[in-house]
Amino acid sequence: MKKSIITIAALLFIATSSFAQDSIGDDEREKFHFGLKAGVNNANVYDSEGEDFDTDAKLGFAGGAFLAIPLGKIVGLQPEVMYSQKGFKGKGRILGGGYEFTRTSNFIDIPLFLALKPAPFLTILAGPQFSYLVSQKDVFKNGVTSVEQEQEFENENVRKNILCFVGGFDINFNHGVIGLRAGWDVQNNKGDGTSTTPRYKNVWLQGTIGYRF
Repeated sequence: MKKSIITIAALLFIATSSFAQDSIGDDEREKFHFGLKAGVNNANVYDSEGEDFDTDAKLGFAGGAFLAIPLGKIVGLQPEVMYSQKGFKGKGRILGGGYEFTRTSNFIDIPLFLALKPAPFLTILAGPQFSYLVSQKDVFKNGVTSVEQEQEFENENVRKNILCFVGGFDINFNHGVIGLRAGWDVQNNKGDGTSTTPRYKNVWLQGTIGYRF
């Protein structure tokens, strides 16, 4: 997770530098805004029930749209719709040789944030998120071959509808928005438990750069 924090911090530093010439502007906390944004996830998985399932984080794309709905100057709602790549990486040895395994899980994420706006430039966000698993790609590599497979779910009880919790903040520069999020699944991926896939929950850090209209 330390590598994840460093990666997102670097993204925010670059983004902040790009906005350095842009002033904060007028107080727009009571205005309705529509926005678009894109960035990266640094995602991994964990097993809350203690199985020996050790993985490494991986980067993925994140992008989508958001609405800032004021309920007053200090409080508001911010629903979003995001295309979000999560997953994990792993490595080990089999039959005397090394291998690498990468899973990329493509989700449609729909968070509903409660927004607290203590200052024009800062929005603090927290709330539940509904995630729908669209597709999943596994890549297996060893010293000889590379196998890529698009995951199908017809014969495997993998949960596709997952409840999550997400929190973070936005830094607002006139029309520009820099966002940082941390999220984790409340439910694991195994449906009623009959899936042969290892049990895990997704966890991720997300950094984005956006534009609000």
